[in-house]
Amino acid sequence: MKRIEATVHIDKTGAVSNAIKDIVGGFTILEGNGRGSGERQTMRAGRGTGTFIAEFNKVATVSTIVDDSKVESVTAAIMDASFTGKAGDGII
Repeated sequence: MKRIEATVHIDKTGAVSNAIKDIVGGFTILEGNGRGSGERQTMRAGRGTGTFIAEFNKVATVSTIVDDSKVESVTAAIMDASFTGKAGDGII
């Protein structure tokens, strides 16, 4: 048995969930904030008069435990579902 944890951009949680739900018995998704090389969101300040760059990116951590025989297929499904080719795609 292996534990797989993947940190992905928050917008990719639906795609990752759909990609692995038929392969694994169950999984947990935790939403949080992270700081990495990805592009950060531009936010409006106060009354909308100014903008600033957010200090953290919105991320989600997908966690599951699978048989050794399913590790490659689960990691491949996560990579295919979350890959954008830009910095901040995530880490497994």
